[in-house]
Amino acid sequence: MRLAWMTDLHLNFVTPADRRHFMEAARDQADAFAISGDIAESHDIVDTLAEIEAAWQKPVYFVLGNHDFYRGSIRTTRRAVTEEAATSAFLTYLTAAGVVELSSQTALVGHDGWADARLGDYQASDVILNDYLLIEELYKWDEGFELDKPALRQVLHELGDAAARHFERVIEEAAARYTSVIAVTHVPPFKQAAWYDGRQSDDNYLPHFACKAVGDAMRRVMEANPQSQLLVLCGHTHGRGEVQIAENLRVVTGGAEYTRPEIQEIISVE
Repeated sequence: MRLAWMTDLHLNFVTPADRRHFMEAARDQADAFAISGDIAESHDIVDTLAEIEAAWQKPVYFVLGNHDFYRGSIRTTRRAVTEEAATSAFLTYLTAAGVVELSSQTALVGHDGWADARLGDYQASDVILNDYLLIEELYKWDEGFELDKPALRQVLHELGDAAARHFERVIEEAAARYTSVIAVTHVPPFKQAAWYDGRQSDDNYLPHFACKAVGDAMRRVMEANPQSQLLVLCGHTHGRGEVQIAENLRVVTGGAEYTRPEIQEIISVE
């Protein structure tokens, strides 16, 4: 089985003609597809997923990224996408799913994830992502147009913790049954995996570019299951990089460029 992994497609920035060309070119390169988020935006993510499904007519396993919630809310977007996938023959929203068997030896799991402000120096960081302006749950500005950082940090902690609980459960289940587990998430789960422009992100960007809670959960589960290998596929930072966290835990972060969607890697699943 050939599994094509892609990330940060940002198809809302791509012309209709170029979108068709990309989807047609990708269709025959794999038997199934995994997308680690940032597909479109909240108002058009469902239509874009339907477009992908119609073009490929093959299994598409995906999570959402921060851009997929822009101009909307996390809660309502996840609900709409869950409903769309539930009625689809090919779409699987991994955040709303459990363990997916790809072969007798390999399982797939996933969750959107979220940067949880626990790595780097959140309090001193001067980074203001568009997330904090365009996503309902993250809009924490006071009447003086100052960002309420403690209130935002609480929400980021909650989002990271929810992703960690999901991953701890599904990776534990998968690792007990399969020798190989692939985990798809949008946000890098370790600071070493938050690549940008050829280097790891600094303390100014790490609070917004990595999720410590998910990384801790993954490390715990794989330490308890040395018989299984975990490959983590993520994106978000648009910087390509790879890091071996433990003997049985490897993380690959995909590179990306706006208006140039591409396949990151073809993974052979045995």
